[in-house]
Amino acid sequence: MNAPVKPSQLIKGATGDWEVVIGLEIHAQVSSNAKLFSGAATAFGGDPNSHVSLVDAAMPGMLPVINEECVKQAIRSGLGLNAQINLRSVFDRKNYFYPDLPQGYQISQYKSPIVGEGIVVVDLPNGDSITVGIERLHLEQDAGKLLHDQHPTMTFVDLNRSGVALMEIVSKPDLRSSEQAKAYVSKLRTILRYLGTCDGDMEKGSLRADVNVSVRKPGEPYGTRCEIKNVNSIRFIGQAIEYEARRQIGILEDGGSIDQETRLYDPDKAETRSMRSKEEAHDYRYFPDPDLLPLEFSQAYVDELKTGLPELPDQKKSRFIGTFGLSSDDAGVLVSERESADFYEAVLAKLSDAARDGKLAANWVINELFGRLNKDGQNIDTSPVSAAQLAAIVDLIGEGTISGKIAKELFEIVWREGGDPRELVEARGMKQVTDLTAIEKVVDDIVASNPDKVAQAIAKPAMLGWFVGQVMKSSGGKANPQAVNDLLKRKLGL
Repeated sequence: MNAPVKPSQLIKGATGDWEVVIGLEIHAQVSSNAKLFSGAATAFGGDPNSHVSLVDAAMPGMLPVINEECVKQAIRSGLGLNAQINLRSVFDRKNYFYPDLPQGYQISQYKSPIVGEGIVVVDLPNGDSITVGIERLHLEQDAGKLLHDQHPTMTFVDLNRSGVALMEIVSKPDLRSSEQAKAYVSKLRTILRYLGTCDGDMEKGSLRADVNVSVRKPGEPYGTRCEIKNVNSIRFIGQAIEYEARRQIGILEDGGSIDQETRLYDPDKAETRSMRSKEEAHDYRYFPDPDLLPLEFSQAYVDELKTGLPELPDQKKSRFIGTFGLSSDDAGVLVSERESADFYEAVLAKLSDAARDGKLAANWVINELFGRLNKDGQNIDTSPVSAAQLAAIVDLIGEGTISGKIAKELFEIVWREGGDPRELVEARGMKQVTDLTAIEKVVDDIVASNPDKVAQAIAKPAMLGWFVGQVMKSSGGKANPQAVNDLLKRKLGL
């Protein structure tokens, strides 16, 4: 789907270059108050087995009932992935035994998923972008959780997660490096969070990935792939791919062959290890669930959901670039998290002239605010400086009331003490001096004290910057730099 792999993406081996081929299956927990087929709560962190209905526990005679909100969330996600929405889909039983799967099967979708093919455009750190194909998105129920550390000889089962709705989002094998894979997961997570269909909290298991990795010589057919199950951090996804690709290359270069198997990633050892062989995997014997009718809805139903979608990251990024003149990088940083984009837009809403100062506001949000939040280990939700306060600082700069240097001091005061920036500027005498007569004496003194620099500036006008710096320093940053520049040019006859 994308351009040929770049030489920089190839992995050097003893026998030449190798290409890694990656496909991802993302399991995203649907944001809903109730589970996929029962009314039990989905809240995280309850006591074990406190969110379990008779359906979730697979009691005899209990029948599943579809949760319409989960269906809506899957359709919204499909629309956000530019994907085909299938007006008819079927729920199947995927039969296998596991202690935390009380039914002895998982209700999933197999041949007829709710969402078909789509695409995600992914921006990479080097400025390139790739288009990753989506194979499908289907709904399925989660299993429970086994607790191995509660008793020395027994394993406990917690069914709180049993029956929670998951969206499994399967990519095509379009990814060619760990960096691409990490960027893809980040972008997918951002889209789902904008849509409100998954909170994307990987620490709580709301979003996790099965990573399929194979290697081949460039231009050759796909190699045998291994699947790394349940990786729950973007950083670990990258590390798992790097290790697994090199492990496979090592085996092939030693004359061996790759066994198709399921593996686990151990972040403590930074390596993957075998979990089970795919050859030994049971035939899941999928068949349509007899307790659930095919899921059918109209195009009008889909269209109505589409009208309620929020502005998505790519659309917002284009608007920020086109309307406020932001660079692609700056716009990308701002839209990477919905909260960051919302904060920036809240600043814009408070500016006296957003069209004039939108770029300046972006610089302040990204460099000053985000920088300080990172330094103090805080996030945008707990920022001591509000959008209204930051907008006031940007307005004061745009009006010429304060200089950039003074603005940084003002930001620091607001961060530590709070308060109205305009009132602080008045009360503390922080206004920029634009009165030429007040600046003139400072300029005259510096010119008189530095005849050698004057001669250099006359010969090389770029040296004027040194004088501007000296005047700014002497005035405590309050002099207007443009006024100083104009006055110096006049004094030195430039």
